[in-house]
Amino acid sequence: MPRKPREKSETGIYHVIVRGIGQQDIFYEEDDFQRYLETAKKVSRESGVSVLGYCLMTNHVHLLLKEEDGDISVFMKRLGVSYAYWYNWKYERMGHVFQDRFKSEAVKDDAYLLTVIRYIHQNPVKACIINKPEKYEWSSCAAYYKADQNAATFPDTRLILGIVHKEQKRAIEEFKKYTAEDNEDRCLDCDKSKRISESEAYERAKEIMNGKPVTALQTMDQDARNKILSCLRKDGVSLRQICRITGLPFHIVRKA
Repeated sequence: MPRKPREKSETGIYHVIVRGIGQQDIFYEEDDFQRYLETAKKVSRESGVSVLGYCLMTNHVHLLLKEEDGDISVFMKRLGVSYAYWYNWKYERMGHVFQDRFKSEAVKDDAYLLTVIRYIHQNPVKACIINKPEKYEWSSCAAYYKADQNAATFPDTRLILGIVHKEQKRAIEEFKKYTAEDNEDRCLDCDKSKRISESEAYERAKEIMNGKPVTALQTMDQDARNKILSCLRKDGVSLRQICRITGLPFHIVRKA
């Protein structure tokens, strides 16, 4: 069945989500997050697409993009290919990093634009990672809270803050209040299927081990161990979960 064409935004603004293949993590270490953002900044300059906001979670990314002279499909392809090449090189792996093509929704007016940027910035709070959105290092929230409306920056905060108020300091204060408001925002999100829980991961590991203790993986023959680890990853168990339930170091699980 052919894919539905992407809905065209009259404003040129889109909320975009891309996630790791099989719901696997796409960011493990600090330099993974940094590399993705550096690449996004570079591709933004070269492609005619502005990044108005972002939030990088471990296994998916939210981006708020505005087409200037470019196209978000081109932007996302260049960003994805560049990061995947580097990621595969770093982690000594092959194959796809991201799940299918990106998902997007058109942002049709200023009111929804404000809703989306709040929704993006609230992601780590709703995931119980931090209690204030500006504390999350890998989102654009802190950049908005200390923005200079007169300077071209990454992300470009000028459009949204200009909608909030024409005076810079007032705009930032009002934006902070708006972000902190209780809300029931509903925007484009990842598929509703949840990642496997820690207890489910442990039970699945015991099944694959045929009654042997999961910790037996630590002394198992490498080929046999890698087959089991591969099965766990195919079942949706993340690398971090495997490390926790087996006691194996990250570099061993990653290379399996």
